[in-house]
Amino acid sequence: MKKTILLSLCAAAIFSAGTMMTNAATNNDSTTQMAGQPVDLTVAAERALPCVVHIKYLQNSKIQEVEMRNDPFGDMFDPFGFFGQRGQGQNQKRKVQTPKKEGAGSGVLISSDGYIVTNNHVVEGADELTVTMNDNREFSARIIGTDKATDLALIKIHGKDLPAIKVASSDDIRVGEWVLAIGHPFNLRATVTAGIVSAKARSLGANGVEAFIQTDAAINAGNSGGALVNVKGELIGINAMLYSQTGNFTGYGFAIPTTIMNKVVDDLKQYGTVQRGLIGIRGTDVRNYIDQMKEQQKEADFGTNEGIYIAEVTDDGAAQEGGLEKGDVITHINGHKVTKMAELQEILATKRPGDKITVNFLRKKAKKSVTLMLKNEQGNTKVVKDADLDILGATFREINETERQQLDIAYGLKVMKVGNGKFKDSGVPAGFYIQKVNETGVKTINELNAVVKEASKSKSPVLYIQGVYPSGKKGYFAVPLEE
Repeated sequence: MKKTILLSLCAAAIFSAGTMMTNAATNNDSTTQMAGQPVDLTVAAERALPCVVHIKYLQNSKIQEVEMRNDPFGDMFDPFGFFGQRGQGQNQKRKVQTPKKEGAGSGVLISSDGYIVTNNHVVEGADELTVTMNDNREFSARIIGTDKATDLALIKIHGKDLPAIKVASSDDIRVGEWVLAIGHPFNLRATVTAGIVSAKARSLGANGVEAFIQTDAAINAGNSGGALVNVKGELIGINAMLYSQTGNFTGYGFAIPTTIMNKVVDDLKQYGTVQRGLIGIRGTDVRNYIDQMKEQQKEADFGTNEGIYIAEVTDDGAAQEGGLEKGDVITHINGHKVTKMAELQEILATKRPGDKITVNFLRKKAKKSVTLMLKNEQGNTKVVKDADLDILGATFREINETERQQLDIAYGLKVMKVGNGKFKDSGVPAGFYIQKVNETGVKTINELNAVVKEASKSKSPVLYIQGVYPSGKKGYFAVPLEE
C-alpha cells in the first residue's frame, strides 16, 4: 500500500470547545572538531534556550453572515418556520459565529529591545499574541510585518536588556554539521533536539521563496518559529516545516536560513514589506529538465548537468534587458556556483530592486556573462510600498439588510466619505456601493484591505472596481495606486 508523504507546517493549533546524544568535549567555541571526537552541545543549548520564546495565538470568535443554498425540502423539517422564511429558489442568509481559535508556536529573540522572528503561519490572523519567556515572564506582542513568500514574521514585545541570540551566517554551515532545534513542541516548554545538517538549499514547493536547511533534528507541531542553532549556540535558521508520513516528526525537518531571514527582517523594519529583486525568468534545475526530456524520449545536452535551465524570460524584466534567452543555463551568480533553483532563490532573496548581479551562463555550451540590474514586481527599481486603505482616502461600511433588498445585491461596501486620495483622483463618489475589486468579491473592510495590499505590490498596481450607484445603475472605475 502506497503511503502518503505529508508536508506539514509545525505550529500547534487548538479549537476551543463549544465554539467553533553526544558526550562533552573540551572546546566549546569551536565548530571544528578532530575526527572521531565527540561534540559538546550543552553550551549551545544553554546559550540559545533563553532566547527562544513560546508564542500563544488567539483569534476571537466573530459573527459572520453567510449565504446558504436553499433546501427545497427544508419546510418538511421546519414546519413552524423557526429558521425564517424560505422562498423557493432563493438562497438564505444566516449569521453564524465562527469558533474561537487558539494556537501555539515558537519565536526567537534577535534583539535586546524585543524584536522576535517567527513564522508567518504562527501569527497570521491573530487578534492577540502572548509571548512567554524561558523565565516565565509574559508579554503582549504586536506584529511589525509578515511575509508569506518566505513564511517569516517579525513581532515585537516591549522590553529592554532581553536575552538576544547571536545570529550567524547560514552560508557557513556544512552538510554533516551538528545542530540543535529549540522550541516548544506540543506546548512542552523549552525542548531541545539534536541532529545534523542533512542538506542545504532544499526546495519543497511550499513557499514562494525557499532554500531550506534540512535537518534530522526532531521538529514537531509547536516548533514553528523556533531556533536552529550551531554548536556555538548561534542562530542559523528558523524552524518551519517537517516532512512526515504521519503529521508528526518521523524523518526530516526544515528551517529557513538566516541569509534569507536577515534580509526579510531588515525590510520589514525599514519598509513594512519585503523588497524583492527579481531576475525575470521562469525555470527549473537542469537535472530536472534533462529527466523530463528523457521521459519524452528526447535528448538535452547543455554541456553540464548542473545549473538553472531558463524556460521563459518575462517581458520587461532584468533578464530580458540583459539579453538572456529561453534555453540558456545559468551556472554562477556573482561568482558563486548555482546548481539548482533553490540556490538561485537564496541569493536573490538577499537582494533588492536596483541591485546589480553578474550572471554566468551557457548558451549552446558557449560560456557567456552579463550584468543585470534587478527589478521589483512592478518592473522598475522603486521601493514597493505595502499600501492599505489610507491610500484611497475614503471610509467604508458593510451594507445593511435594507440596502440589500433595495438594490437587490447580496453583499458590498458603501463608500461613506471621500477625501484626498486615490478615490477622489479617480472619481469614485461617496454613496457608491463596491461589490468587486479586481474580480474579487468584497464583503468586509478587511477583504478590501487585503485586495489593496496585493494590488499595490503587483506588476499592475490598479484597482478595477465594480459596483452600483444608489439608483441601482452599475458603475465601473479604474483606480491607479502608483504616484
